[in-house]
This record gives sequence, C-alpha cells and structure tokens, in this order.
Amino acid sequence: MDPEAAKTARESLDLAFHMSNILETGLDRHTLSVLIALCDLGLNPEALAAVVKELRRETLSSTPSASAHPPSS
Repeated sequence: MDPEAAKTARESLDLAFHMSNILETGLDRHTLSVLIALCDLGLNPEALAAVVKELRRETLSSTPSASAHPPSS
C-alpha cells in the first residue's frame, strides 16, 4: 500500500473509531477494523451487526455473575 493510501485508511479508521466511541458501541479499534475489512470484502453490515450483538449476549450470559444466581426451585 502506498503511503498516501495508508494515511487515508488510517484517517478513515480514526474517524470510524471516534464515531463508534460517540455512539458508545463498545468496539475497540481492532474489532472495528476487522468489521470494516469484512464489509469491504462484501459481507452484509447488518448481518455482521447481528453477529456482534449475539456474541455479546453469549458473553454476558456466560459471565460468572450470570451463573452466581441460579434459579430457585
């Protein structure tokens, strides 16, 4: 990648990361970069968003605090 293209890509990622922070998405710079790259490859952004949401739900449900309060019988 030529230096100008690298600079443009870096600036675009910086802007997307800044917007991500304003919107409080909780995405780190690396994850956002991977998601943008997948979109660039043609993956559906709405489908990627659904996957991210599902992974977050699974992560939250598998945390120790979620299992610390088992349902009462």
